[in-house]
Amino acid sequence: MNVALRFDPVRLPDYCQALRQEVRAFIAEQVDKGVYDPNASEHDIESMKAFAKAVSAKGWIGMAWPKEYGGQERSFLERYVVSEEMLVHRAPTRKYFVADRQSGPTLIRYASENIKRQVLPKIIAGEAMFCIGMSEPNSGSDLFAANAKATKVDGGWRLNGAKIWTSGAQHADYMIGLFRTSQPTKENRRHGLTSFLVDMHAEGVTVNPIQQITGIAEFNECVFDNVFLPDDYVIGEIDGAWKQATSELAYERSGPERFLETFGAMRAFLAAVEGTDDPRVQEGLGRLIAQLHTMRRMSVSVAGMLEAGREPVTEAAIVKDLGTVWDKALPRELRELVSLMDYDKYDVAAYRERMNYFTRMSTKLTIQGGTTEILRGIVARGLGLR
Repeated sequence: MNVALRFDPVRLPDYCQALRQEVRAFIAEQVDKGVYDPNASEHDIESMKAFAKAVSAKGWIGMAWPKEYGGQERSFLERYVVSEEMLVHRAPTRKYFVADRQSGPTLIRYASENIKRQVLPKIIAGEAMFCIGMSEPNSGSDLFAANAKATKVDGGWRLNGAKIWTSGAQHADYMIGLFRTSQPTKENRRHGLTSFLVDMHAEGVTVNPIQQITGIAEFNECVFDNVFLPDDYVIGEIDGAWKQATSELAYERSGPERFLETFGAMRAFLAAVEGTDDPRVQEGLGRLIAQLHTMRRMSVSVAGMLEAGREPVTEAAIVKDLGTVWDKALPRELRELVSLMDYDKYDVAAYRERMNYFTRMSTKLTIQGGTTEILRGIVARGLGLR
């Protein structure tokens, strides 16, 4: 079977490079003001709030959205540049990042006009934090097996069940969650799932943080006990959310965050070995940078497809698979290179302190946003192999 799988060669235009310099200057200003520390392992919620307000004032939240809803109608490539610089400089973007990347575009496309007018301005102002409710206990990334239910009642719906591995839920104001509204059919296993906007402050919502090996609780279990949602909190078609979910994941899986989460380890290594003439270290770094450049080109290509109105679900899955596998392996690759260094000549001890954090943190990367196994199934289906 011939399948159209394309990564068009997209070059960032000059106006994107000018924007890059503006973003770098902004980040340097925020660091100088003490808004955040780029070398901190994790940022507190107050830093996230302050940074979100500053980014909002620059017009960089929802920058690719329609002006009708407060956006700037700038390109996905410009948004890509902003995201890339924020990631490289470890900016505390979590307050708004998920909403800007995928939740806002989902609401623009599928939500009622009332919800758009109510929620989108909060996102653009840097005031609304979103999380994504897909995975569940006992089913993980197999979304077809979702059992958390939404039951129709007078004036709305009642939610019962649980979601797990929900990043940032303990601070989130809203969730876009996938709930079962009817049973799947033999002909269509995808049938019966509906997306809802969930107010995370509503009565009956309980968030249980899950502590990771880093000592940080980034993931959470979210339990819903008879949570009431009004009718207009339904996002899109009842029983037909599967296509919406896969479209949303094209935004989530293809960005630079999929290969830059441990980039801080490489920056620390480069600082530690500055001036080295060891050919083994130079070869190793050259290989890693070439791999990084390749993944970046693929990610920019997907941003170009989104800009053109396409839904590159298979290409996004490839970027996420390759990117997170590489990102997870990067600390190990750098540990092998540092073993070649002269400890008396280079400040390897300071580097090792940073490396300890990135090594522990990297264990989560091939799980979040869809496991590697699930992604490869999506790629196989996209290539007509299953």
